[in-house]
Amino acid sequence: LALNPWDVVLCISGTIISCENAIVVVVIFYTPAFRAPMFLLIGSLATADLLAGLGLILHFAFVYFIPSEAVSLLTVGLLVTSFTASVSSLLTITIDRYLSLDNALTYYSERTVTRTYIMLILTWGASICYGLLPVMGWNCLKEPSACSIVRPLTKSHLVILSVSFLAVFAVMLQLYVQICRIVCRHAHQIAVQRHLLASSHYVTTRKGIATLAVILGTFASCWLPFAVYGLLGDCSYPALYTYATLLPATYNSMLNPVIYAFRNQEIQRVLWAVCCGCFSSALPFRSRSPSDV
Repeated sequence: LALNPWDVVLCISGTIISCENAIVVVVIFYTPAFRAPMFLLIGSLATADLLAGLGLILHFAFVYFIPSEAVSLLTVGLLVTSFTASVSSLLTITIDRYLSLDNALTYYSERTVTRTYIMLILTWGASICYGLLPVMGWNCLKEPSACSIVRPLTKSHLVILSVSFLAVFAVMLQLYVQICRIVCRHAHQIAVQRHLLASSHYVTTRKGIATLAVILGTFASCWLPFAVYGLLGDCSYPALYTYATLLPATYNSMLNPVIYAFRNQEIQRVLWAVCCGCFSSALPFRSRSPSDV
């Protein structure tokens, strides 16, 4: 096959995604202090994005060096599983942040840990089921007219995925609106109790809203173009449109470690300790709420 520059860009993106998220996975896995629910959810997100990066690399390698329909189904199934798990993990992190604010008194309990494991099981169970569909026969290899903009996924399969992503965004938007209200209310109460100036309350509120805007804006700008095009597009359209909407979706997996992991002060301390050669798994950590991250 002639080398497609878009495939090269996707492979390079997959390499960067894999390196970034591998660091996060290793840090969380080898640090016993990172066993709190919020770190488990961040680890789930990093694992999903790591698999997405590896899937992009493998897809490029198999398409150009070992062309095979069976292998193509496996790599596409891996990509569907990993990207679905990534988006679902973002939703679980949003739910966890909302509950940490709405039920602050009962958040640090065994029930929270149990709920976290249930969310992880549902996230990966649903993602694996989505990814197995092409391998189990729901593909368009024998019926090209049923293909979607992403071959060999069928149009109906991609519609389900696109609707699921749009539903996740709608739920995240609603939850972050509620989080924003809670943050504003808490900031106002603290300002009143401590007799702080109105400007201090304004700065705190603005910072919280800006953080939420970055999170939602990043997710929307990365995934909405592909989700909408997946609903409206057709296999007869130029492949350029598919690449132009799929590439930003991969950037979401590239930005997730920066937004959710590298901004975390505990993870930063471990990374600095590793760089300085003084890593210790018993490093002290300040207990923090997911809403602080």
